[in-house]
Formats: sequence, structure tokens, C-alpha cells
Amino acid sequence: MPMHKSPRSTSCRGALAATVTAIALCSVVPTPAWAGSYEQALEAVQAGDTSALAALLKRGIDVDTVDEAGNSLLIIAIREGHRATAEAILSYRPHLNNRNRAGDSALMVAVLRGDEDMVKRLIAAGASVNHDGWTPLHYAAYEGNLGLFEFLLGNGADINAVTPSKADALMLAANNGHLDMVKRLLQTPVSLERKNDRGYTAEAWARNKGNTEIADLIKTTREARAKTQGLAARKKK
Repeated sequence: MPMHKSPRSTSCRGALAATVTAIALCSVVPTPAWAGSYEQALEAVQAGDTSALAALLKRGIDVDTVDEAGNSLLIIAIREGHRATAEAILSYRPHLNNRNRAGDSALMVAVLRGDEDMVKRLIAAGASVNHDGWTPLHYAAYEGNLGLFEFLLGNGADINAVTPSKADALMLAANNGHLDMVKRLLQTPVSLERKNDRGYTAEAWARNKGNTEIADLIKTTREARAKTQGLAARKKK
């Protein structure tokens, strides 16, 4: 399957190295009695061998088994695009909000893949849309995926959540040149004055990246908001 660029850096241009490498490692440090079975489980999920994995789970293998980098069986199945395998894992009620060492949950990986069906399946099963660090909504904005953005927003995603580098969804979309996503974000209460840890607002970051149309749009919206707020303040006096 195609690789996905990761938004995990202050410049939002690094590769999703931690997650991809983690999945490739596919190893754990289990107790000796279960060592072979855990390795078999990780091999089965990596290959999408649903029947083999289901047999291991039935024998009692922990459904929340992880590899060395913290990728759970569910995360690996979703990342590899093995829908039937993911469904088999879900039937054993795994902890949906487990995150790997890179901070990615199963829902976040599904959003990065653009897997709308799996995103809906996970949220229906109780996966969290809001938490510290990067969130599923950040990934949707970063990728410019309006469909998933709307779905996440409709399920309570926080429009003003920020990444560890203090970037919000508007900044990520503006930086990556997603004009339609920026237009949609400007219809929400997202802050236009917030700055990331490099001191950039969404407008400044877009302009710095050469996304002048987006920068101009944010500027126009910011000025219109300021005018509206000024008129409202005068009416109160």
C-alpha cells in the first residue's frame, strides 16, 4: 500500500517513520511460554492471516499484544489495510485508545490512511477523538481530507486542539496548501491569532510556505472578524 507522509515534526513534513518502522519490526518481549505464539500473532496480523490470528486469540493470546514500538495488533491490521483481520481483532474488544510510541492510536492511523469505513467503525465502537498531542482531526486537516474532517467534527473533535508544537488544524491545512480545508476551517471558531512554537500564525506560516492565496484568505477573514467584533463592541456602549 502507498506510504503516507507524517505530520510529526514542527515543519509537518517528516515521514511517518516511527509508525512504519514500528510495524516492520513486529516483535515483542513476552514470557518464554508464550514467545512463539506472540511472534506468530504479530506475523499473522502483518500478513493479514485472519484465520491464524483468530485461532491464536481463541487460545488466549492477549488482544492488546504490541510490538517493540507499541503498535497493537489493531493498529498493525489497520495500517496494513487488512479489514477482515481488524474486524476479527475488534470482536475481542481490544483497548481502542492504546497509542504506540509515536503517539498514534488505531483511529489516527485509519485517518492517515483515509479509511472512512474504519474511522466510522472505530468511533462507533468508542474510540476517542480528543486527547493530548496529535489528534485524528489534526491528521484529517494535514491530509486535506474534508470528509473525515466533517465526520470527526460532528463527533465532537476539538477544533482548537493543538499539537506538541502548538500547531492547530488551521495551521496544518494552511501549511500544506489545502485551500478547501482552510475555507472550511475559517467557518469554525478556530483562532486566527494563535502562534505555534516557532512564532507563526496560520497566516504567516502559509505565506512563508508560498501559499499566498491561503494567507490572503486568512488575512481577509481576520480583518472581517475584527471589524465585526469592533461593531459589536460599539453597540454595547
